Amino acid sequence: MKRIKRVFVANRGEIALRIVNACRDLGLETVVGTSEADRDGLAAREADRAVCIGPAPAAQSYLRDDLVVQAALGTDCDAIHPGYGFLSESPKLAARAREHGLVFVGPSPELIELSGDKLRARAEAARAGVPVLPGEEVGPGAMAHEVADEIGYPLLVKAAGGGGGRGIKLARDPDELDGLLSLARSEAGAAFGDDRVYLERFIVAARHVEVQIAADELGAVVHLGERDCSVQRRYQKVIEEAPAPMLDPATRNALTVAAVAFARAISYRNLGTVEFVVDADTGEYFFLEINCRIQVEHPVTEAVTGRDLVSLQFHIADGQPLGFSQDEVLFDGHAIECRLNAEDVAHGFAPSPGTLSLFSVPELLQLRVDSHLYPGASIPPFYDSLMAKLIGHAEGRDAAIDVLLEALEDLDVEGVETNRTLLISVLGHDDFRRGAVTTDWLERAIV
Repeated sequence: MKRIKRVFVANRGEIALRIVNACRDLGLETVVGTSEADRDGLAAREADRAVCIGPAPAAQSYLRDDLVVQAALGTDCDAIHPGYGFLSESPKLAARAREHGLVFVGPSPELIELSGDKLRARAEAARAGVPVLPGEEVGPGAMAHEVADEIGYPLLVKAAGGGGGRGIKLARDPDELDGLLSLARSEAGAAFGDDRVYLERFIVAARHVEVQIAADELGAVVHLGERDCSVQRRYQKVIEEAPAPMLDPATRNALTVAAVAFARAISYRNLGTVEFVVDADTGEYFFLEINCRIQVEHPVTEAVTGRDLVSLQFHIADGQPLGFSQDEVLFDGHAIECRLNAEDVAHGFAPSPGTLSLFSVPELLQLRVDSHLYPGASIPPFYDSLMAKLIGHAEGRDAAIDVLLEALEDLDVEGVETNRTLLISVLGHDDFRRGAVTTDWLERAIV
């Protein structure tokens, strides 16, 4: 590394630990910024140093870009890695880091701002020749109904500044639209500081397929294949896999070509994920958004490509070239990831914080486990309920499913409720085995 020697990790949980481990492999020092609730966490223990940046609530610690930069400077770091969630897509953090001479491990503030504005991103995609769903920004008044009539019902009401599956509502008729518009505006304003909303055509039989891209500072852009993330609950991903099953080769190729074209059109840099909706009935595909951070589901891409994506982020941020061409991106086997969460499925998926009296994941040859937990670890009530990511990688898809089923059956957890039974139900379902899953399937067939 030329510019990066010590990295400030502005996150928590499994992704903070993942970044620490990647830095160790690269010979980089790490400082983990923790809240008061995470001072004894595994990431803090494994890092070269840990500093507390604020109280347990995220709004007073992990979401304070001023505290993050101050802590990075105070510990002589020269780079910040934001992980995913929290400030990972904050143009303010990226700009503040740049102001103080810190390397932000991700794209520029300008690209993050563009990516976070769904309307601008849609417009850029259309200019790049990438198909976009019929849709338009709407304000108060009759205009919304005129736009809705053009698009047709059912349709989606989406926050222009939303992300991570939040700020999305389904309107089935004009009466439902009226109520959802005001609700969406107020929620968007509170969550994202941006109350703009737009209407978008709703694909009934939708598959969520995303393409991993990587782009260096010299302008080289490659894709690292696609992932299917169609097993969702309330627009939140539950299970992801690579490659996408039962996808027509022509569609697969078109998606990757479109993702690379879009990245080039906006002069994208570092890692990113271009997300698409694919109509399972017609095979048509449409641009959804671009996420400018490492994804929760990045391990499935690492498994099938054999490439360390977090290390690649650092190489690009350090000004180094990708070091490989598109022809050198090879794919091996099939990988599936399931998210083990601390939640009570039987009671509306309520969070289940607590202390783990037992946490044991079986060691299997084809299983990777990304987790920050151990017996005695605490799962605080302040953050996301993700406990671990279990990734099965095998020569074929059925074998990868079987690896995960074996791991989940032999998993031992005591102290909190988990969604283990739900994951087993999904992986063992005939529809999932056949790859016949759309984004509404989980809530129709399982939950």
